[in-house]
Amino acid sequence: MSPGRLIICPTPIGNLEDVTLRVLAALREADIVACEDTRRSRILLDRYGVAGHLVSYHEHNERARAAELVSKMREGAVVALVSDAGTPLVSDPGFVLVQACVAAGLAVEVLPGPSAALAALVASALPADRWRFIGFLPRKRGELQAVFGAPETLVAFESPRRVAASLQVLAELDPERPVAVCRELTKLHEEIVRGTAAELAGRYANDPPKGEVALVVGGAPSVVDEIGPALGALQRLVDAGAKPRPAASVVSELTGVPANRLYRALTSD
Repeated sequence: MSPGRLIICPTPIGNLEDVTLRVLAALREADIVACEDTRRSRILLDRYGVAGHLVSYHEHNERARAAELVSKMREGAVVALVSDAGTPLVSDPGFVLVQACVAAGLAVEVLPGPSAALAALVASALPADRWRFIGFLPRKRGELQAVFGAPETLVAFESPRRVAASLQVLAELDPERPVAVCRELTKLHEEIVRGTAAELAGRYANDPPKGEVALVVGGAPSVVDEIGPALGALQRLVDAGAKPRPAASVVSELTGVPANRLYRALTSD
């Protein structure tokens, strides 16, 4: 018997009508539907009259289940992989199975479909030409500050209980940074709130958002962009023969940009 294959099937992130015709066809064709939570997947399948043989595939049984599913595919089975919502592997289980299929020489077919990260990015009205998705935001302050230093638009998931705290860290770094808090995307109570880091940190300080949240954060300005005029003046003084540190102090007094920051920017190359 010829080898089977794996079909990656994105599922709705809220509204069950967002499932694609191709995904429904794949679920009907599949011999096995591997689900993050069989109970949640059954709701979708029942809605569209798909019978399907469901098996669990989640973070706690990934490796054992992946080996089992690869064995079935080698015998000719078609396996559809779904997560609770959105596209498998994007902050959801599936990576181990895809790797195992590739290693075994089995075909992996990926169907397009819903993604909370993409929906939030587009809804944010922030630049989408360069962006970065990091899954859930880190909890440690230092790691969070490093993430917020990225030059491209940042898309991340966050617990509603931690939204205010994470935004407060950003506000301390850059209070004017543009942010969009995207809540309950595609669902009845969908809400997109846009503003600066300081504004939204204050808004949610005592009133955390409810439901599932995706944060979109504008890219951090580069040091040159942010202090460009002052740095340019310092460079001209140094080119004229001034010593960098005293010159940085003079420019700092005139512009308000910290002298140490100017000096570091000048000597960073």
